[in-house]
Amino acid sequence: MLTGVYRFPPMESVIYGRPFAEALKEQVEESGANSVFLLASGTLNRETDMVEQVRNALGNRLAGVYAKIGAHTPRVDVVAAANAARAAGADLLVTLGGGSVTDAAKMVAFCLGNDVTDPARLDDYRAQISADGKIVRPPVKPPTIRTIAIPTTLSAGEYTASAGCTDTARNVKESYGHPLMMPKNVLLDPRATLHTPEWLFLSTGIRAVDHAVEDICSPQCQPISEGASYHALKLLGRGLSGVKADPLDLDARLDAQLGAWMSMVGSQTGVPKGASHGIGHVLGGTAHVPHGYTSCVMLPHVLRFNEPVNADRQALVSDALGRPGAPASDVVAGLIAGLGLPARLRDVGVKPEQLDRIAELSMHDRWIHTNPRKIDGPPVVRELLDAAW
Repeated sequence: MLTGVYRFPPMESVIYGRPFAEALKEQVEESGANSVFLLASGTLNRETDMVEQVRNALGNRLAGVYAKIGAHTPRVDVVAAANAARAAGADLLVTLGGGSVTDAAKMVAFCLGNDVTDPARLDDYRAQISADGKIVRPPVKPPTIRTIAIPTTLSAGEYTASAGCTDTARNVKESYGHPLMMPKNVLLDPRATLHTPEWLFLSTGIRAVDHAVEDICSPQCQPISEGASYHALKLLGRGLSGVKADPLDLDARLDAQLGAWMSMVGSQTGVPKGASHGIGHVLGGTAHVPHGYTSCVMLPHVLRFNEPVNADRQALVSDALGRPGAPASDVVAGLIAGLGLPARLRDVGVKPEQLDRIAELSMHDRWIHTNPRKIDGPPVVRELLDAAW
């Protein structure tokens, strides 16, 4: 008999389809916050009126704006933002932007809760993952304030309680976590994504596809996450293709946003991911490949590698994406090609001399060790990298 546990995450609501500034004002007023600190994408701050919309909606409740978070959430940027939020007396964080900004808010909340004022202090709290997959997470104090997230991409980090933060001195992306790092509210407004570059919106959509695919294919997939991930793939397949055909199609954009949300149900309840995620983390932190692109170049090859051990699960992926009976690796590769996204490591700036280091560091990522087909050392990862080269 099937047994399991589903744990509901500490998230209060996901509000979708409404103008983000209007929904944000309501949520801030309901929270009773008086010193809201906004972390925003630098591009959105410079080139759009979206930050001004937040400013107008919140009035004197807005205590500060920080718009200097680099790609892959550098720890120096995170700590600088935390120090600014502390100085502003922040009692609520709001994010407006993509995955790096979302992770930054989680890390700001973490830093405030643990009195981190210098980047080097984060060494005391990072997860330690050995080459055999053993994870040691140092004890941490809970964040003292929560976050409202307004995502503008589809990478869907706003639905998890962990964050990736890059030590740029060592070129390594590290993991930090606490249940209350998860945003308490997420506001999905397709209009907020209209300024997102097409490549970024579509590639982070493939990142969401990756979440759903590796959830369905996990030996530890749960019934609730299987259903959510299956429907996520339907929404993402339809939504991403719709946005590619007509960038102004708000219904297609909302389909993609809802699909990204549903792709994370498994992550929220602890369903582990596989090698596409594991290698992807290292490609991001070490080779500076955008997260969406890491899924574009790795997911089809990981599916081919895993197919001997989970062909029945992969059949669900093909069915959800509208091509029942076709190999899932080919279906996913076809979706990526149809969106005009890169499919090779060499096309996203990875150099041949980086491959051995990427393979070695990947063994220190937890998702490598939960891949459906066992990966017992860097040479196997190197084979996957060579296939994707």
